[in-house]
Amino acid sequence: MEFYQFILEHLNYYWIWFLMLLESTVIPVPSEFVVPPAAYFAASGHLNVWLVILAATIGADCGATINYFAGRYLGRPIIYRFANSRWGHLCLLNQEKVEKSERYFNRHGIVATLTGRFVPVIRHLISIPAGMARMGYWKFLLYTTIGAGLWHSVLAVLGWYMQAIVPQEQLYESLTRYGHYIKIVILGLVGLAIVVLVARHYLKKR
Repeated sequence: MEFYQFILEHLNYYWIWFLMLLESTVIPVPSEFVVPPAAYFAASGHLNVWLVILAATIGADCGATINYFAGRYLGRPIIYRFANSRWGHLCLLNQEKVEKSERYFNRHGIVATLTGRFVPVIRHLISIPAGMARMGYWKFLLYTTIGAGLWHSVLAVLGWYMQAIVPQEQLYESLTRYGHYIKIVILGLVGLAIVVLVARHYLKKR
């Protein structure tokens, strides 16, 4: 709570970029507690909301790139060893979560790098199986940028809207309360998008 309060008091484009870089590696920094406050302050005139989305997306790309090359060059045994280590557990990581991200990637293919940005837990790990599968880096980066940009745009809209109805001293409490609901809505939209993509692919083959 004290660290988060410090972030709120010093939030700028650099912090947004850095925290979203961390979120896209293996360090649990929820974007729901970074981008909406930044957009909240943008609505107050302290930041530019488009630069907020840009900084967050570039940060996500940088962090995802680290995970991608870790998966590509370190390989599954070392990734699993780290996930099961003390340091991995400190990052709230374990082998089950890595395996879950692998199953998600194997099930949805390259599109997973886009849709995975909307799914909790999967979001910051989906780059690892993409690297393991040796997916083309520039294609990976394109899908990651689109997915991260869309996700951060949704969060920015939420933060911009909250500025009109939530006093600043209640911002953290409100994000904690409504963050769960926004995740449910987003997961529903992602599920719908996957169904549409699968249906289109099936009809195309027919």
